[in-house]
Amino acid sequence: MKHSSELSWLPCFCILFCGLLVSSQLDYRFYDNACPTLTKLVRNGVWSAIANETRMAASILRLHFHDCLVDGCEGSVLLDDTSTIKGEKNALPNRNSVRGFEVIDAIKANVEKACPDTVSCTDILTLAAREAVFLTGGQFYAVPLGRRDGLSASQSAANEQLPTPLEPLENITAKFTAKGLEMKDVVVLSGAHTIGFAQCFTFKSRLFDFGGSGKPDPALDTSLLQNLQVTCPNQNDSNTKLAALDTTFDKFDNNYYKNLISNSGLLQSDQALMGDNRTAEMVMYYSKYPFLFPRDFGVSMVKMASTGVLTGQNGQIRKNCRAVN
Repeated sequence: MKHSSELSWLPCFCILFCGLLVSSQLDYRFYDNACPTLTKLVRNGVWSAIANETRMAASILRLHFHDCLVDGCEGSVLLDDTSTIKGEKNALPNRNSVRGFEVIDAIKANVEKACPDTVSCTDILTLAAREAVFLTGGQFYAVPLGRRDGLSASQSAANEQLPTPLEPLENITAKFTAKGLEMKDVVVLSGAHTIGFAQCFTFKSRLFDFGGSGKPDPALDTSLLQNLQVTCPNQNDSNTKLAALDTTFDKFDNNYYKNLISNSGLLQSDQALMGDNRTAEMVMYYSKYPFLFPRDFGVSMVKMASTGVLTGQNGQIRKNCRAVN
């Protein structure tokens, strides 16, 4: 592919340059002197977690999403409940589904040994998400750093601000644009579902009682429908069983978009991207040009990770990611 190799420098340049425009408060070289081994420590921690359980890559990525989409990227999703904080872990979109906290804890412990009181939990989570993408075959993208950790969390905010698989595309888009993101970012960041699994309860209505019709979703590919009905039978004890979000669930690629075109999107919220001409056009674009999705994904991730950040004298560097100092 001579043409793509000749242009291979463009994605990296765009990710770096576009990211510089996102937030002047963050710095790509923030820890170069204070913690030069940071990237290595985070990568080793994520690699070890994925080696132990492939699914953990998607879990870490989702954990980062669920942090940033609730009042910005400030590590609030990592906080445990206390007598004064009713945190986000038990919000409806997170309860018994958001995971990977122990991975971040382990990385934080190693970072503290190397660079005490230097690196925020929020930056560790941001870098861990990048490594989860990279280690599953996605493109490496530079991440500006210097975030501080927040001092509070809100279960009610998580319930209100996090999108769910059953919401209309209009609602999901509104939740993204409220953070300064755009419709393109919705389509690109939805591509994170190219890895990982979903619990049956998040899509089971499509299999048996779509929209209260008593019948399956007519838009769902017949072969996929039959397989999913076996994996997720119409009974309550199947709710927590898992189904792959993508045909290549452990590889970060553009198959997610190809699946949508063939009516094989697992979640209703994903397949809905084909129901709007504007988003459908972008889905077609990323399905045809596999090198463009990882490029744009990096740009949108940097953009999302720069929303609502705390820097300088705001926030703190937590010693324990689960608790305010």
